[in-house]
Amino acid sequence: MIKNTQVLLAKRPRGEATDDCFEIRELEIPELADNQILIRVCWLSLDPYMRGRMNDVKSYADPLQIGDVITGESTGIVIKSTSADFSEGDPVAAHMGWQSHIVANADDPRLMKVDLNNGSLSAHLGVVGMPGRTAYFGLTEVGKPQPGETLVVAAASGAVGSAVGQIAKIKGLRAVGIAGGAEKCRYVKEELKFDACIDYKAGNLAAELAEACPDGIDIYFENVGGDVTKAVAPLLNPRARVPICGYVSNYNDEDITASETPFHILKSLDTVPEHRFFVVTEWRDRWVEATRQLGSWIGDGRLKYRESIGEGLENAPKYFRGMLKGKNFGKQLIKVADAD
Repeated sequence: MIKNTQVLLAKRPRGEATDDCFEIRELEIPELADNQILIRVCWLSLDPYMRGRMNDVKSYADPLQIGDVITGESTGIVIKSTSADFSEGDPVAAHMGWQSHIVANADDPRLMKVDLNNGSLSAHLGVVGMPGRTAYFGLTEVGKPQPGETLVVAAASGAVGSAVGQIAKIKGLRAVGIAGGAEKCRYVKEELKFDACIDYKAGNLAAELAEACPDGIDIYFENVGGDVTKAVAPLLNPRARVPICGYVSNYNDEDITASETPFHILKSLDTVPEHRFFVVTEWRDRWVEATRQLGSWIGDGRLKYRESIGEGLENAPKYFRGMLKGKNFGKQLIKVADAD
């Protein structure tokens, strides 16, 4: 009999999420009720927002409770169905946590059919999935880009940041990336065709950023916070916009409620830029539109991506910690099973 492997929250982290914060459990898979499907998970997405959900603090989404399956999105294949809307073999995405198999009601809003014409199963967790849609809507709807403007994006080699910069180029902007290490910066500039990329680890971030942005910064797409935001802030133009996707540099703080966030830094400026935190679910009714557009840009070579793959659901905590420290290169995924 097939069993479902789940990764649960065993205790709340204080700082980094160590191995004892996670518990692995195996369960028998129940028989399907009417209008249900069973998914064999092939790919699991690891994303920075998951760390915030482990804290017992008020946020845009309810925190995980002890014993809950760790939140997250996966893609896989339907292997059983009692629904007229799904057949065995259908590729799907499900935002139902870290587990090897998923029993879902066919009308669950956390389910989404996958059109492989837009990209692979793994790409639907990255460039044409939630990170790609986050980049698309965050830039176009919150950043409100205009041709000729200068955009700066931190974590520029990551799943969201790499898409932000490339979409900015498609829209006629000048794109400047910030990334950690010479190899990531080379990739961003030479492969993704950003106009510049600055290595924040080299120790000259403020000076190099000023040199790369002689006309100031019109849009700063916030992914990191901390010292990166402090280097960007003095260069923001009077009508600058700052879409705040996240601030990963603070996510392992022992008490994030006491942290200096991008909101504190931006509000301390003499001219406070237009800025707000956003989540991709604000545009849920347009997700298919975004995925098709992103897939089209991949098809014509204007949007490139890279994946960082770990093997095995049991290793997800290790790769999750590494991702929060920037050890991944591109979208961090866990391969859980083959699609065949």
